[in-house]
Amino acid sequence: MALPKPFSWTREQARSGKFDGKFLIGVRTTGIYCLPSCPTHPPKPENVTLFRTEVECLAAGLRACKRCRPDLYYRGEDENVALFEGLAARVRKNPEDFSDAGSLARATGVSLTKLADLFRDHAHLAPAQWLRRERVRRAAAALLAGDDKVMDIGYGAGFESESVFHRQFLAHTRMTPGAYRALRGGSVFLIQLPAGYRSKEILAYHARDPEGLSERSEGNKILKSLVTLDGPLVLELSLEKEGAWARVHAGRKLGPASMALVHDAALKMLGLYNEVVPFETRHARFVGPRKGLRLPLLPTGFDGLAWGIIGQQIHMKFATSLRREMIQLAGEKVGEMRTHPTPEAVANLSVAKLHARRYSRSKAKYLIGAAEAVARGALDIEGLPRGSAMAAEKKLTALHGIGIWTARYVMLRGGFADAAPVGDSAMATALQRLHKLPERPDQEQTEKLMVQFSPHRSLAIMHLWTSLKEAS
Repeated sequence: MALPKPFSWTREQARSGKFDGKFLIGVRTTGIYCLPSCPTHPPKPENVTLFRTEVECLAAGLRACKRCRPDLYYRGEDENVALFEGLAARVRKNPEDFSDAGSLARATGVSLTKLADLFRDHAHLAPAQWLRRERVRRAAAALLAGDDKVMDIGYGAGFESESVFHRQFLAHTRMTPGAYRALRGGSVFLIQLPAGYRSKEILAYHARDPEGLSERSEGNKILKSLVTLDGPLVLELSLEKEGAWARVHAGRKLGPASMALVHDAALKMLGLYNEVVPFETRHARFVGPRKGLRLPLLPTGFDGLAWGIIGQQIHMKFATSLRREMIQLAGEKVGEMRTHPTPEAVANLSVAKLHARRYSRSKAKYLIGAAEAVARGALDIEGLPRGSAMAAEKKLTALHGIGIWTARYVMLRGGFADAAPVGDSAMATALQRLHKLPERPDQEQTEKLMVQFSPHRSLAIMHLWTSLKEAS
Protein backbone atom coordinates (compact mmCIF):
# COMPACT_ATOMS: atom_id res chain seq x y z
CA MET A 1 0.00 0.00 0.00
CA ALA A 2 1.05 3.61 -0.53
CA LEU A 3 2.72 5.46 2.29
CA PRO A 4 0.34 7.53 4.41
CA LYS A 5 0.47 11.32 4.10
CA PRO A 6 1.98 13.46 5.37
CA PHE A 7 5.43 11.83 5.16
CA SER A 8 8.37 14.00 6.17
CA TRP A 9 11.04 14.15 3.45
CA THR A 10 12.69 16.72 1.22
CA ARG A 11 13.95 16.53 -2.34
CA GLU A 12 17.49 17.33 -1.16
CA GLN A 13 17.43 14.45 1.33
CA ALA A 14 16.09 12.09 -1.29
CA ARG A 15 18.73 13.03 -3.88
CA SER A 16 21.45 12.17 -1.36
CA GLY A 17 20.29 8.55 -1.37
CA LYS A 18 19.10 8.68 2.23
CA PHE A 19 15.69 7.18 1.40
CA ASP A 20 16.71 4.61 -1.24
CA GLY A 21 15.28 1.29 -0.12
CA LYS A 22 12.80 2.98 2.23
CA PHE A 23 10.21 4.06 -0.33
CA LEU A 24 9.67 4.54 -4.06
CA ILE A 25 8.32 7.49 -5.99
CA GLY A 26 5.44 6.72 -8.37
CA VAL A 27 4.63 9.31 -11.04
CA ARG A 28 1.12 9.03 -12.45
CA THR A 29 1.71 11.29 -15.47
CA THR A 30 4.64 9.25 -16.81
CA GLY A 31 3.65 5.84 -15.48
CA ILE A 32 7.06 5.13 -13.96
CA TYR A 33 8.45 4.54 -10.49
CA CYS A 34 11.83 5.79 -9.33
CA LEU A 35 14.28 5.63 -6.49
CA PRO A 36 14.12 8.76 -4.32
CA SER A 37 17.64 9.63 -5.53
CA CYS A 38 16.65 9.58 -9.23
CA PRO A 39 18.40 12.48 -11.06
CA THR A 40 15.46 13.21 -13.38
CA HIS A 41 13.60 16.51 -13.14
CA PRO A 42 11.31 16.31 -10.10
CA PRO A 43 7.61 15.81 -10.94
CA LYS A 44 4.88 18.04 -9.58
CA PRO A 45 3.88 16.99 -6.03
CA GLU A 46 0.27 16.42 -7.04
CA ASN A 47 1.38 13.75 -9.54
CA VAL A 48 3.44 11.78 -7.01
CA THR A 49 2.47 8.76 -4.94
CA LEU A 50 4.91 7.17 -2.50
CA PHE A 51 5.02 3.38 -2.32
CA ARG A 52 6.60 1.08 0.24
CA THR A 53 7.67 -1.71 -2.15
CA GLU A 54 8.39 -2.42 -5.79
CA VAL A 55 5.53 -4.94 -5.83
CA GLU A 56 3.09 -2.17 -4.97
CA CYS A 57 4.44 -0.04 -7.82
CA LEU A 58 3.96 -2.85 -10.30
CA ALA A 59 0.47 -3.56 -8.96
CA ALA A 60 -0.38 0.08 -9.62
CA GLY A 61 0.61 -0.38 -13.27
CA LEU A 62 3.89 1.52 -13.06
CA ARG A 63 7.12 0.54 -14.83
CA ALA A 64 10.71 0.94 -13.65
CA CYS A 65 12.60 4.15 -14.50
CA LYS A 66 15.35 3.57 -17.08
CA ARG A 67 17.67 6.12 -15.50
CA CYS A 68 17.82 5.22 -11.82
CA ARG A 69 16.89 1.51 -12.41
CA PRO A 70 14.99 0.74 -9.19
CA ASP A 71 14.43 -2.79 -10.51
CA LEU A 72 18.19 -3.43 -10.41
CA TYR A 73 18.50 -1.78 -7.01
CA TYR A 74 15.93 -4.14 -5.50
CA ARG A 75 17.59 -7.16 -7.11
CA GLY A 76 20.84 -6.19 -5.44
CA GLU A 77 22.58 -5.40 -8.72
CA ASP A 78 24.93 -2.47 -9.27
CA GLU A 79 22.95 0.25 -11.01
CA ASN A 80 26.17 1.88 -12.25
CA VAL A 81 27.19 -1.31 -14.05
CA ALA A 82 23.76 -1.43 -15.65
CA LEU A 83 23.97 2.28 -16.51
CA PHE A 84 27.36 1.88 -18.20
CA GLU A 85 26.59 -1.34 -20.04
CA GLY A 86 23.17 -0.08 -21.11
CA LEU A 87 24.73 3.06 -22.55
CA ALA A 88 27.45 1.02 -24.25
CA ALA A 89 24.83 -1.12 -25.97
CA ARG A 90 23.00 1.98 -27.22
CA VAL A 91 26.18 3.55 -28.59
CA ARG A 92 27.23 0.35 -30.35
CA LYS A 93 23.84 0.09 -31.99
CA ASN A 94 23.63 3.73 -33.14
CA PRO A 95 27.01 5.50 -32.71
CA GLU A 96 25.92 8.32 -35.00
CA ASP A 97 23.42 9.42 -32.33
CA PHE A 98 26.23 10.37 -29.92
CA SER A 99 28.42 13.28 -30.93
CA ASP A 100 30.39 13.92 -27.73
CA ALA A 101 30.59 13.36 -23.98
CA GLY A 102 27.69 15.76 -23.50
CA SER A 103 25.39 13.55 -25.56
CA LEU A 104 26.44 10.53 -23.48
CA ALA A 105 25.63 12.44 -20.29
CA ARG A 106 22.22 13.51 -21.59
CA ALA A 107 21.40 9.95 -22.63
CA THR A 108 22.08 8.68 -19.12
CA GLY A 109 20.64 11.64 -17.26
CA VAL A 110 23.81 12.36 -15.31
CA SER A 111 26.22 15.29 -15.06
CA LEU A 112 29.49 15.37 -16.97
CA THR A 113 31.31 14.87 -13.65
CA LYS A 114 29.27 11.76 -12.86
CA LEU A 115 29.78 10.52 -16.43
CA ALA A 116 33.57 10.90 -16.08
CA ASP A 117 33.49 8.94 -12.81
CA LEU A 118 31.34 6.24 -14.42
CA PHE A 119 33.72 5.75 -17.34
CA ARG A 120 36.83 5.90 -15.16
CA ASP A 121 35.48 3.08 -12.99
CA HIS A 122 33.97 0.89 -15.69
CA ALA A 123 35.81 1.62 -18.96
CA HIS A 124 39.14 2.87 -17.57
CA LEU A 125 38.86 5.62 -20.19
CA ALA A 126 37.55 9.16 -20.44
CA PRO A 127 34.09 9.25 -22.09
CA ALA A 128 35.39 10.94 -25.25
CA GLN A 129 38.21 8.38 -25.60
CA TRP A 130 35.77 5.52 -25.21
CA LEU A 131 33.37 7.02 -27.75
CA ARG A 132 36.17 7.39 -30.34
CA ARG A 133 37.19 3.78 -29.81
CA GLU A 134 33.64 2.51 -30.29
CA ARG A 135 33.17 4.54 -33.46
CA VAL A 136 36.39 3.15 -34.90
CA ARG A 137 35.34 -0.41 -34.05
CA ARG A 138 32.00 0.12 -35.75
CA ALA A 139 33.70 1.51 -38.85
CA ALA A 140 36.28 -1.30 -38.92
CA ALA A 141 33.56 -3.96 -38.89
CA ALA A 142 31.69 -2.20 -41.69
CA LEU A 143 34.84 -1.89 -43.81
CA LEU A 144 35.33 -5.66 -43.80
CA ALA A 145 31.65 -6.54 -44.08
CA GLY A 146 30.61 -4.59 -47.18
CA ASP A 147 31.54 -2.34 -50.08
CA ASP A 148 30.05 0.99 -49.03
CA LYS A 149 32.22 4.02 -49.68
CA VAL A 150 34.82 4.56 -46.99
CA MET A 151 33.53 8.01 -46.05
CA ASP A 152 29.92 6.82 -45.92
CA ILE A 153 31.09 4.28 -43.37
CA GLY A 154 32.85 7.04 -41.44
CA TYR A 155 29.72 9.18 -41.32
CA GLY A 156 27.65 6.15 -40.38
CA ALA A 157 29.92 5.55 -37.39
CA GLY A 158 29.43 9.12 -36.19
CA PHE A 159 32.54 10.90 -37.51
CA GLU A 160 31.91 14.51 -38.49
CA SER A 161 34.48 14.79 -41.29
CA GLU A 162 36.76 12.75 -43.51
CA SER A 163 39.93 14.12 -41.92
CA VAL A 164 38.74 13.31 -38.38
CA PHE A 165 37.71 9.82 -39.45
CA HIS A 166 41.07 9.03 -41.05
CA ARG A 167 43.06 10.49 -38.17
CA GLN A 168 41.18 8.67 -35.43
CA PHE A 169 40.98 5.40 -37.38
CA LEU A 170 44.75 5.44 -37.88
CA ALA A 171 45.33 6.27 -34.22
CA HIS A 172 43.30 3.28 -33.05
CA THR A 173 44.02 0.62 -35.70
CA ARG A 174 47.47 1.82 -36.86
CA MET A 175 46.18 1.51 -40.44
CA THR A 176 44.26 3.79 -42.80
CA PRO A 177 40.65 2.79 -43.52
CA GLY A 178 41.61 1.77 -47.05
CA ALA A 179 44.50 -0.39 -45.86
CA TYR A 180 42.25 -2.01 -43.25
CA ARG A 181 39.65 -2.88 -45.89
CA ALA A 182 42.44 -4.52 -47.92
CA LEU A 183 42.76 -7.11 -45.13
CA ARG A 184 39.98 -8.95 -46.96
CA GLY A 185 41.74 -11.58 -49.00
CA GLY A 186 45.18 -10.47 -47.88
CA SER A 187 47.89 -12.23 -45.91
CA VAL A 188 50.42 -9.41 -45.41
CA PHE A 189 49.77 -5.98 -43.90
CA LEU A 190 51.73 -3.11 -42.36
CA ILE A 191 51.01 -1.70 -38.91
CA GLN A 192 52.22 1.89 -38.56
CA LEU A 193 54.10 2.27 -35.29
CA PRO A 194 53.86 5.53 -33.31
CA ALA A 195 56.84 7.87 -32.98
CA GLY A 196 59.26 6.76 -30.28
CA TYR A 197 57.97 3.19 -30.26
CA ARG A 198 60.16 0.93 -28.10
CA SER A 199 60.48 -2.60 -29.45
CA LYS A 200 63.05 -3.93 -26.97
CA GLU A 201 60.64 -4.74 -24.14
CA ILE A 202 57.95 -6.04 -26.51
CA LEU A 203 60.36 -8.48 -28.13
CA ALA A 204 61.69 -9.55 -24.72
CA TYR A 205 58.18 -10.26 -23.41
CA HIS A 206 57.36 -12.59 -26.28
CA ALA A 207 60.71 -14.34 -25.77
CA ARG A 208 60.02 -15.09 -22.08
CA ASP A 209 59.85 -18.83 -22.78
CA PRO A 210 62.85 -19.81 -24.95
CA GLU A 211 61.22 -23.19 -25.56
CA GLY A 212 57.79 -21.72 -26.24
CA LEU A 213 55.42 -23.80 -28.32
CA SER A 214 52.79 -21.18 -29.14
CA GLU A 215 54.94 -18.04 -29.32
CA ARG A 216 58.57 -17.11 -29.64
CA SER A 217 60.71 -14.11 -30.47
CA GLU A 218 63.99 -14.11 -32.37
CA GLY A 219 65.84 -10.98 -33.45
CA ASN A 220 63.25 -8.46 -34.61
CA LYS A 221 60.55 -11.09 -35.20
CA ILE A 222 57.70 -12.46 -33.13
CA LEU A 223 55.89 -15.68 -34.03
CA LYS A 224 52.50 -16.51 -32.53
CA SER A 225 50.18 -19.40 -33.35
CA LEU A 226 46.47 -18.61 -33.27
CA VAL A 227 43.15 -20.41 -33.60
CA THR A 228 40.70 -18.81 -36.07
CA LEU A 229 37.38 -19.72 -37.67
CA ASP A 230 39.37 -20.75 -40.75
CA GLY A 231 41.76 -23.00 -38.86
CA PRO A 232 45.08 -22.61 -37.07
CA LEU A 233 47.78 -20.27 -38.34
CA VAL A 234 51.05 -18.65 -37.40
CA LEU A 235 51.26 -14.86 -37.25
CA GLU A 236 54.71 -13.45 -37.96
CA LEU A 237 55.45 -9.89 -36.85
CA SER A 238 58.63 -8.21 -38.12
CA LEU A 239 59.47 -4.92 -36.45
CA GLU A 240 61.12 -2.72 -39.08
CA LYS A 241 61.88 1.00 -39.43
CA GLU A 242 58.74 1.61 -41.51
CA GLY A 243 56.50 -0.25 -39.05
CA ALA A 244 55.54 -3.77 -38.09
CA TRP A 245 54.99 -6.12 -41.02
CA ALA A 246 52.43 -8.81 -40.26
CA ARG A 247 52.49 -12.01 -42.31
CA VAL A 248 49.95 -14.79 -41.98
CA HIS A 249 51.08 -18.39 -42.52
CA ALA A 250 47.99 -20.53 -42.94
CA GLY A 251 46.87 -23.57 -44.89
CA ARG A 252 43.99 -21.70 -46.52
CA LYS A 253 42.76 -18.23 -47.38
CA LEU A 254 41.29 -16.44 -44.38
CA GLY A 255 37.87 -14.81 -44.25
CA PRO A 256 37.25 -11.25 -42.99
CA ALA A 257 36.47 -12.37 -39.41
CA SER A 258 39.74 -14.28 -39.15
CA MET A 259 41.75 -11.38 -40.57
CA ALA A 260 40.10 -9.02 -38.10
CA LEU A 261 41.14 -11.39 -35.30
CA VAL A 262 44.73 -11.48 -36.61
CA HIS A 263 44.90 -7.68 -36.78
CA ASP A 264 43.48 -7.40 -33.27
CA ALA A 265 46.02 -9.94 -31.99
CA ALA A 266 48.87 -8.00 -33.59
CA LEU A 267 47.85 -4.73 -31.93
CA LYS A 268 47.56 -6.44 -28.56
CA MET A 269 50.92 -8.18 -28.81
CA LEU A 270 52.63 -4.93 -29.83
CA GLY A 271 51.06 -3.01 -26.94
CA LEU A 272 49.24 -0.58 -29.22
CA TYR A 273 45.78 -0.47 -27.68
CA ASN A 274 46.31 1.86 -24.72
CA GLU A 275 47.68 5.38 -24.99
CA VAL A 276 50.95 6.21 -23.22
CA VAL A 277 51.25 10.01 -23.68
CA PRO A 278 48.74 11.04 -20.96
CA PHE A 279 50.53 8.84 -18.42
CA GLU A 280 53.99 10.02 -19.45
CA THR A 281 52.93 13.67 -19.28
CA ARG A 282 51.45 13.27 -15.80
CA HIS A 283 54.33 11.16 -14.41
CA ALA A 284 57.31 12.45 -16.39
CA ARG A 285 59.78 12.12 -13.52
CA PHE A 286 58.78 8.53 -12.79
CA VAL A 287 58.87 7.55 -16.48
CA GLY A 288 62.32 9.06 -16.99
CA PRO A 289 64.38 7.11 -19.55
CA ARG A 290 61.55 4.62 -20.13
CA LYS A 291 59.55 7.04 -22.28
CA GLY A 292 57.65 5.13 -24.95
CA LEU A 293 57.36 1.94 -22.89
CA ARG A 294 54.19 -0.03 -23.62
CA LEU A 295 52.38 -2.93 -22.03
CA PRO A 296 52.03 -5.95 -24.35
CA LEU A 297 48.71 -7.77 -24.10
CA LEU A 298 47.81 -11.38 -24.76
CA PRO A 299 45.95 -12.04 -28.01
CA THR A 300 43.02 -13.87 -26.42
CA GLY A 301 41.21 -13.62 -23.12
CA PHE A 302 41.49 -17.33 -22.43
CA ASP A 303 45.26 -17.17 -22.93
CA GLY A 304 45.33 -14.51 -20.19
CA LEU A 305 43.00 -16.46 -17.92
CA ALA A 306 45.09 -19.63 -18.20
CA TRP A 307 48.32 -17.65 -17.65
CA GLY A 308 46.87 -16.01 -14.55
CA ILE A 309 45.84 -19.30 -12.96
CA ILE A 310 49.03 -21.13 -13.88
CA GLY A 311 51.21 -18.30 -12.57
CA GLN A 312 49.58 -18.10 -9.14
CA GLN A 313 52.19 -18.12 -6.34
CA ILE A 314 54.98 -19.74 -8.34
CA HIS A 315 58.18 -18.55 -9.99
CA MET A 316 57.96 -17.33 -13.61
CA LYS A 317 60.29 -20.02 -14.94
CA PHE A 318 58.18 -22.79 -13.41
CA ALA A 319 54.96 -21.10 -14.63
CA THR A 320 56.22 -21.00 -18.23
CA SER A 321 57.15 -24.69 -18.07
CA LEU A 322 53.67 -25.61 -16.74
CA ARG A 323 52.02 -23.56 -19.47
CA ARG A 324 54.18 -25.35 -22.04
CA GLU A 325 52.95 -28.68 -20.69
CA MET A 326 49.32 -27.60 -21.11
CA ILE A 327 49.95 -26.47 -24.69
CA GLN A 328 51.72 -29.75 -25.46
CA LEU A 329 48.74 -31.70 -24.11
CA ALA A 330 45.86 -29.75 -25.64
CA GLY A 331 47.15 -27.34 -28.29
CA GLU A 332 46.61 -27.91 -32.01
CA LYS A 333 49.72 -28.48 -34.11
CA VAL A 334 50.42 -25.87 -36.80
CA GLY A 335 53.75 -26.23 -38.57
CA GLU A 336 56.49 -26.50 -35.94
CA MET A 337 54.32 -24.78 -33.34
CA ARG A 338 51.15 -25.46 -31.37
CA THR A 339 48.25 -23.13 -30.72
CA HIS A 340 47.25 -22.12 -27.23
CA PRO A 341 44.50 -24.61 -26.30
CA THR A 342 40.86 -23.61 -26.60
CA PRO A 343 38.69 -23.58 -23.46
CA GLU A 344 36.98 -26.75 -24.72
CA ALA A 345 40.30 -28.55 -25.10
CA VAL A 346 41.43 -27.64 -21.58
CA ALA A 347 38.03 -28.53 -20.14
CA ASN A 348 38.49 -32.03 -21.56
CA LEU A 349 41.76 -32.55 -19.69
CA SER A 350 41.73 -34.43 -16.41
CA VAL A 351 43.22 -33.36 -13.11
CA ALA A 352 45.24 -36.57 -13.10
CA LYS A 353 46.76 -35.82 -16.50
CA LEU A 354 47.82 -32.32 -15.44
CA HIS A 355 49.05 -33.57 -12.07
CA ALA A 356 51.31 -36.01 -13.92
CA ARG A 357 52.80 -32.93 -15.63
CA ARG A 358 53.78 -31.30 -12.27
CA TYR A 359 50.57 -29.33 -11.69
CA SER A 360 49.31 -29.30 -8.13
CA ARG A 361 45.86 -30.87 -7.91
CA SER A 362 44.31 -27.57 -6.80
CA LYS A 363 45.87 -25.62 -9.70
CA ALA A 364 44.67 -28.27 -12.15
CA LYS A 365 41.14 -28.05 -10.73
CA TYR A 366 41.12 -24.25 -10.96
CA LEU A 367 42.35 -24.30 -14.57
CA ILE A 368 39.90 -26.96 -15.74
CA GLY A 369 37.03 -25.33 -13.83
CA ALA A 370 37.70 -21.94 -15.45
CA ALA A 371 37.92 -23.57 -18.88
CA GLU A 372 34.59 -25.31 -18.30
CA ALA A 373 32.96 -21.99 -17.32
CA VAL A 374 34.16 -20.38 -20.55
CA ALA A 375 33.30 -23.40 -22.70
CA ARG A 376 29.69 -23.60 -21.48
CA GLY A 377 29.17 -19.84 -21.87
CA ALA A 378 29.01 -18.97 -18.17
CA LEU A 379 31.94 -16.55 -18.66
CA ASP A 380 32.44 -14.55 -21.86
CA ILE A 381 36.17 -14.16 -21.41
CA GLU A 382 36.75 -12.70 -24.89
CA GLY A 383 34.02 -10.07 -24.51
CA LEU A 384 35.03 -9.08 -20.98
CA PRO A 385 37.20 -6.05 -21.95
CA ARG A 386 34.29 -4.41 -23.79
CA GLY A 387 32.13 -4.41 -20.67
CA SER A 388 32.40 -2.95 -17.20
CA ALA A 389 35.75 -3.35 -15.42
CA MET A 390 34.00 -3.67 -12.08
CA ALA A 391 31.69 -6.34 -13.44
CA ALA A 392 34.67 -8.14 -15.02
CA GLU A 393 36.50 -8.37 -11.71
CA LYS A 394 33.37 -9.66 -10.00
CA LYS A 395 32.80 -12.32 -12.68
CA LEU A 396 36.40 -13.49 -12.54
CA THR A 397 36.62 -13.70 -8.75
CA ALA A 398 33.37 -15.69 -8.75
CA LEU A 399 35.35 -18.57 -10.31
CA HIS A 400 36.76 -21.08 -7.85
CA GLY A 401 40.43 -20.44 -7.15
CA ILE A 402 40.57 -16.92 -8.61
CA GLY A 403 41.32 -14.04 -6.27
CA ILE A 404 42.02 -10.35 -6.79
CA TRP A 405 45.58 -10.85 -8.08
CA THR A 406 44.56 -13.33 -10.77
CA ALA A 407 41.48 -11.38 -11.80
CA ARG A 408 43.37 -8.14 -12.21
CA TYR A 409 46.26 -9.81 -13.98
CA VAL A 410 43.78 -11.22 -16.51
CA MET A 411 42.25 -7.76 -16.88
CA LEU A 412 45.66 -6.13 -17.24
CA ARG A 413 46.71 -8.50 -20.03
CA GLY A 414 43.25 -8.23 -21.59
CA GLY A 415 43.42 -4.48 -22.15
CA PHE A 416 41.92 -2.78 -19.10
CA ALA A 417 44.04 0.31 -18.52
CA ASP A 418 43.67 0.67 -14.75
CA ALA A 419 44.07 -2.83 -13.29
CA ALA A 420 46.48 -3.21 -10.37
CA PRO A 421 47.08 -6.86 -9.39
CA VAL A 422 47.83 -6.25 -5.73
CA GLY A 423 49.70 -9.16 -4.24
CA ASP A 424 52.23 -9.19 -7.08
CA SER A 425 55.63 -9.59 -5.40
CA ALA A 426 57.62 -7.89 -8.18
CA MET A 427 55.32 -4.88 -8.11
CA ALA A 428 55.67 -4.62 -4.32
CA THR A 429 59.48 -4.80 -4.57
CA ALA A 430 59.52 -2.08 -7.23
CA LEU A 431 57.31 0.17 -5.08
CA GLN A 432 59.60 -0.42 -2.12
CA ARG A 433 62.59 0.77 -4.15
CA LEU A 434 60.70 3.66 -5.71
CA HIS A 435 59.58 5.06 -2.35
CA LYS A 436 62.70 3.91 -0.43
CA LEU A 437 60.61 1.97 2.09
CA PRO A 438 62.28 -0.10 4.87
CA GLU A 439 60.32 -3.19 3.79
CA ARG A 440 58.05 -4.37 1.01
CA PRO A 441 54.52 -2.95 1.24
CA ASP A 442 51.71 -5.40 2.00
CA GLN A 443 48.58 -5.63 -0.16
CA GLU A 444 46.77 -2.78 1.56
CA GLN A 445 49.80 -0.49 1.32
CA THR A 446 50.36 -1.49 -2.31
CA GLU A 447 46.77 -0.58 -3.15
CA LYS A 448 47.24 2.86 -1.62
CA LEU A 449 50.61 3.48 -3.31
CA MET A 450 49.17 2.59 -6.72
CA VAL A 451 46.31 5.11 -6.47
CA GLN A 452 48.63 7.89 -7.62
CA PHE A 453 48.86 6.21 -11.03
CA SER A 454 45.13 5.89 -11.65
CA PRO A 455 43.65 5.73 -14.29
CA HIS A 456 46.82 4.26 -15.85
CA ARG A 457 47.81 1.63 -13.29
CA SER A 458 48.28 -1.10 -15.89
CA LEU A 459 50.97 0.88 -17.70
CA ALA A 460 52.46 1.96 -14.37
CA ILE A 461 52.96 -1.70 -13.47
CA MET A 462 54.87 -2.27 -16.70
CA HIS A 463 57.16 0.62 -15.70
CA LEU A 464 57.58 -0.81 -12.20
CA TRP A 465 58.44 -4.28 -13.51
CA THR A 466 60.89 -2.80 -16.02
CA SER A 467 62.52 -0.65 -13.33
CA LEU A 468 63.58 -3.82 -11.49
CA LYS A 469 65.51 -4.98 -14.55
CA GLU A 470 67.21 -1.61 -14.79
CA ALA A 471 68.33 -1.84 -11.16
CA SER A 472 69.70 -5.37 -11.49
